[in-house]
Amino acid sequence: SFVNHMEYSLAKYEHSATDYDCYQSAALMTRDRLIERWIDTQHQHHKEDVKRVYYLSLEFLIGRTFGNSLINLDLYDDVAEALRELGYDLEELREKEWDAGLGNGGLGRLAACFMDSLATMELPAMGYGIRYEYGIFFQNIKDGYQVETPDNWLRMGNLWEFPRPEYLYKVDFNGRVEMHDDHGRIRYRWVDTDEIMAMAYDTPVPGYKNNTVNNLRLWSAKSSREFDLNYFNDGDYINAVSDKSLSENITKVLYPNDNIFEGKELRLKQEYFFVSATLQDIIRRYKENHDTYREFPEKVAIQLNDTHPAIAIPELMRILIDIEDHDWDTAWEITVKTFGYTNHTVLPEALEKWSVPLFSRVLPRHIQIIYEINRRFLGSIKGVSLEALSDLSIIEEGPEKKVKMANLAIVGSHSLNGVAALHSEILKKSVFKNFYDLWPEKFNNKTNGITQRRWLKLCNPELSSLITGKIGDKWATDLYEMKKLIPLAEDEKFRKEWMAVKKVKKEFLAKYIESRNGIVVNTDSMFDIQVKRIHEYKRQLLNALHIVYLYNKIKDEGMDSIVPRTVIFAGKAAPGYHMAKLIIKLITSIGDVVNNDPDVGNRLRVLFLRNYAVSNAQKIIPAADLSEQISTAGMEASGTGNMKFSLNGALTIGTLDGANVEIREEVGNENIFIFGLDADGVDKMKSLRLSKQYLLKRHLCFSGIDSHQASNGFPVNNGF
Repeated sequence: SFVNHMEYSLAKYEHSATDYDCYQSAALMTRDRLIERWIDTQHQHHKEDVKRVYYLSLEFLIGRTFGNSLINLDLYDDVAEALRELGYDLEELREKEWDAGLGNGGLGRLAACFMDSLATMELPAMGYGIRYEYGIFFQNIKDGYQVETPDNWLRMGNLWEFPRPEYLYKVDFNGRVEMHDDHGRIRYRWVDTDEIMAMAYDTPVPGYKNNTVNNLRLWSAKSSREFDLNYFNDGDYINAVSDKSLSENITKVLYPNDNIFEGKELRLKQEYFFVSATLQDIIRRYKENHDTYREFPEKVAIQLNDTHPAIAIPELMRILIDIEDHDWDTAWEITVKTFGYTNHTVLPEALEKWSVPLFSRVLPRHIQIIYEINRRFLGSIKGVSLEALSDLSIIEEGPEKKVKMANLAIVGSHSLNGVAALHSEILKKSVFKNFYDLWPEKFNNKTNGITQRRWLKLCNPELSSLITGKIGDKWATDLYEMKKLIPLAEDEKFRKEWMAVKKVKKEFLAKYIESRNGIVVNTDSMFDIQVKRIHEYKRQLLNALHIVYLYNKIKDEGMDSIVPRTVIFAGKAAPGYHMAKLIIKLITSIGDVVNNDPDVGNRLRVLFLRNYAVSNAQKIIPAADLSEQISTAGMEASGTGNMKFSLNGALTIGTLDGANVEIREEVGNENIFIFGLDADGVDKMKSLRLSKQYLLKRHLCFSGIDSHQASNGFPVNNGF
């Protein structure tokens, strides 16, 4: 198969084939084994008219597909051996694949792991998102600073996707709404719109050692008209194609996620673009077997991965009322039964709020529907204060009215889940307390998870083989099987084998570090690793200050005063996030001092690895001795990096935040290092600080000193 693809798919032979050609041939060989199962799965789901899960996410951080497909097809070792016989190394060929630029953080990686698990559990499911032409950005480090360059991940093509030009849907923007009387019933028409076409690209998602291959469908923007003939006939070729170029910009680039919501028009258009195309596709599929919408919620379950796809709620209402001619109450019942909502943040500044003027211009019919949803919802609430009513409202009043998308998602869904036990409790007690008081039955917890196929079996085959040799291979689909390792914890031979594996992975990472950073690290040192998006609440700064402390300790007390430690950072700062970029600069500057001080030697090393992505995470995580999960308690919704490190045998240093709480319950207090305030303690400190600020302002007011003077050094009563 490999040789045939080299000749007939790529038109190459042994002496003309490049390394990339060899990767392509091996990938096509693997893809062939997916396609038959993929077609059979989709045919079976259609024939049996099964209920499907539709997972809507603005990001799918899938990384590389080749190795993961081989693992799930149970072909990894066979393919490695076959390629070896032909003179090729599978690991080297895997390195030729570019990471898919479809996500940038935990939300996207969760979606990718979720799709893997759905297929492994043989659940009928489809993922829906956007086929970004450019990823977030490629990160370089120059003179210690982050420098962003375009991540043109599709420039060599993508063997794992299949274009589906037959699934092409019209998506409308802008325009106006006409109202007319239809035999005593008021009807609405959305007219004079700007049209953009959404074209489907499908990627197979195989389950582990089964015949299920689910589908990830991503939408790419295409112009509805290739040319404006009026311009073209006048000889103005540039303007003739300008509309085409502008419309296709919608899926051009992935927005960075820095936990600060910015209401950009392009982002709103991206969200509606993929939601509109997705709902049209879901309804088309449903109508193949059904003449009415009576069974829609029994056949369709739509899960909103955070608020980004929440516009799907008014969009389904628009379709049901304006196009399918349902009355409001019937449409609303179908909608609420169909949608579930996963919340991913406790940070108010990260919750989506769209300006009403912007929303009204881009989606004029949807703002009408949202106002009507809100009017009926608020009208149904009895016995709450005006303050609570304001908090519950989908529309935020103020100098500029805003649409609160999280509120819309809660009101329009039958289920709301947080992504860790602590996170779900915070949603109930503070972020959405008034909603919880109103609808406690809607709230539940679904702690994030990771797929052990990628995050142990693929990225750490040595440890996987050791574990399988001791307890069998059922852990690959049931992680509770790992409990069988507990009796081996005191087995000296097993412990030596375990540490030998860790040594192999550390040596592998050390070579990678030397090739990337030109620094030789001590593989007998503890590898202390913090890899994630750079953000103040994730507290890379605290880790950097600890390095300064260790460095000063060596300078004051000598090299033997600390256990040898290699501290490794990786992660991207959002391009507009100045403080996060300064933290990267600080880390690299500390590294310049520490790594070049002869008094320190190899006792302490500090590294920042550029362009953190799924593929290099798979190299970094298996080598970790210590996992830094030190976010301010109550601010990390869950985290999945903490799970990946723990799965590979690293000990967690962390706060009682996110899923760290549940990891501690599983590994025991003796195998995790917890410090600092818990979430309640952080809240109390914030309240105390706010009280002090209030008292200070009050004191300054009565003293005749304004806060500006005080902040500029004006003397304040020392007694206060």
